[in-house]
Amino acid sequence: MADIVLVHGAMHGGWCWAQVAELLRIRGHRVITPTLTGQGERRHLLTPDVGVSTHVEDITNAVWFEGFDRVTLVLHSYSGVLAGPLATRLRGSVERVVAAGGFLADSGQCLLDVEPPETAKRYRSLAATAGDGWRVPASDAFLDQWGVTDPSLCAVIAPRLTDFPLRCATEAVVFDEPDLALLPRVYIEHTAPPLPSLATSIAHARDTGWAMCQIATGHDLMLADPVGTADLITELCAN
Repeated sequence: MADIVLVHGAMHGGWCWAQVAELLRIRGHRVITPTLTGQGERRHLLTPDVGVSTHVEDITNAVWFEGFDRVTLVLHSYSGVLAGPLATRLRGSVERVVAAGGFLADSGQCLLDVEPPETAKRYRSLAATAGDGWRVPASDAFLDQWGVTDPSLCAVIAPRLTDFPLRCATEAVVFDEPDLALLPRVYIEHTAPPLPSLATSIAHARDTGWAMCQIATGHDLMLADPVGTADLITELCAN
């Protein structure tokens, strides 16, 4: 049995992990799917002050209140940048880190540092022109970016996307590098289709000793193939 924390990415919420969480619980694991401040059902808490440090606190508190002490962190997309800060804040309580199509940042870097320059420019422009200068407005265009094309899946995801605070993309992560480097780390690369924006993070994972595996889905792997995603997480927790 493993204690598993499934963390969603930008514009999503804990809701996106519901099917995977249920499958993992049936297999005997303890699982939580916290929603980050300002996202999902907590969208009413979105303010210009919400940033990476806020989300590190969200997950740190969720783990503490659940009483988890041998945690498998599964971090999707944006939340991949939380890997280092959480490894430091939860030092001694993290058993492994899994980046599920996650963006990876070294201490001192922010999300936009590891996104392609054109993507970073677009996010800043969206915030400036349509997000009051501090938020990236959610829209169906992101589904195309993430390779979500199944109409039934789009119908579920599109109305649930929430605006994303620009500060989460511009606030640098800060952590003690060995706290993450010394943990077992696995990177799940999705391949059908891949997300070009992740190329830098995938290369970084390979170069810094992350174990690599693949799943044949688009970016929202937990929604596109919940069974396959749960199977892969189960296998990783058994090793």
